[in-house]
Amino acid sequence: MSFNVALTGINAASKDLEATSNNLANSGTTGFKRSRAEFNDLFAMGPMGIPQLAIGQGARLANVGQMFTQGSFDFTERSLDLGIEGGGFFRLEDDGAVTYSRAGQFEVDREGYIVNNTGKRLTGYRTDEAGNRIGDGRDQLRLPTEGIPARSTSGVEVGANLNADVEAMGRNQVPFNPEDTETFHESTTTTVYDSQGSARDATFYFVKRGPNDWDVYTEIEGMDWDDENSPYFGPHQLEFDEAGNLAGENGVAAYEGEFAAAVEDLDIEVDFREVTQFARPFSVTRVSQDGYAAGEFENVDVEKDGRIFARYSNGQAQVVGQVGLTSFPSEERLLSVGETSWQETFEAGDPLIGVPGQGTFGRIENGALEQSNVDVAHELVNMITAQRNFSANARMVTTQDQITQEIINIR
Repeated sequence: MSFNVALTGINAASKDLEATSNNLANSGTTGFKRSRAEFNDLFAMGPMGIPQLAIGQGARLANVGQMFTQGSFDFTERSLDLGIEGGGFFRLEDDGAVTYSRAGQFEVDREGYIVNNTGKRLTGYRTDEAGNRIGDGRDQLRLPTEGIPARSTSGVEVGANLNADVEAMGRNQVPFNPEDTETFHESTTTTVYDSQGSARDATFYFVKRGPNDWDVYTEIEGMDWDDENSPYFGPHQLEFDEAGNLAGENGVAAYEGEFAAAVEDLDIEVDFREVTQFARPFSVTRVSQDGYAAGEFENVDVEKDGRIFARYSNGQAQVVGQVGLTSFPSEERLLSVGETSWQETFEAGDPLIGVPGQGTFGRIENGALEQSNVDVAHELVNMITAQRNFSANARMVTTQDQITQEIINIR
């Protein structure tokens, strides 16, 4: 009997060493989670249950538990190296087969899909043209690597201060002429874009007509505003209150005109609501517009909430998707299937898909990889302990053999 008991101890120690060996072998594997061998003791069962004076029958392997503690980060500066700080798994698809992983070594395949190093596609949320999240988080994420088309300018915002101390020109006193600096007080120029993405200079001329009254004339390169082929549009009147702030509802000017080139007509609004009139020199605080030239795809950035920004050569960035994370009520019950990935099981519970950073879901760390959570020093100590257990049980077999020999040699 002692032989069998010692044999179970030897087997248990062997399994413990196997688990430790596997942990050490994967101490450098990205996203790996250490496991531990868990054991139960054995009792012989009789017809009446376990006798009060019964001695145990040894040990057996009850479970190989998975330890999903957080691993440290290795910062790589690659835009598609993603780590999870907190709970959750990346959800991956391969021809309909779904697996989950903490290893975030991703890249873009030839079709534009985000895949890991085994070719499995990362899933998440699609986005609409405004960058809003749509879908249920199970869509395969694909980058628009074909580039971004040009966008015609439809809106311009101007922020500036007009000097209240300059001398006014009467409304009918000095006719405006963009080529004569004596007919206006100040001007500023920005760039707008036509429907083909060509850059055109847009110049705004400011003329003070009264104490709190200014005219704004707008000139855009290559555009005729009216039947007389005037190079500018205007005037648009700006009226200020006694405190120097824009008064009334005339802060936005709507312009329409044709380009001489074969492009779409320009329909544009210029917002002057951030223009003030204070007794200090003319200054421009902000000029922005919403058009841009065509651009080629360059790279991507992933935010902590999983939003994927595609960046283009024209300086534009668009939200093209959002990484989704999946959690389980009992992640320790997931089935390990190799390649640092797991499959869902009934015991693990139903998967819950959500947005990084919300609820129990962790945040995405861009340009970083979660390393193995194996503590090499701890594993070496566990290896020594398992080795001693193995040696002790082997010694028990030797001792039992000696006792058996003594009994056989009795005369």
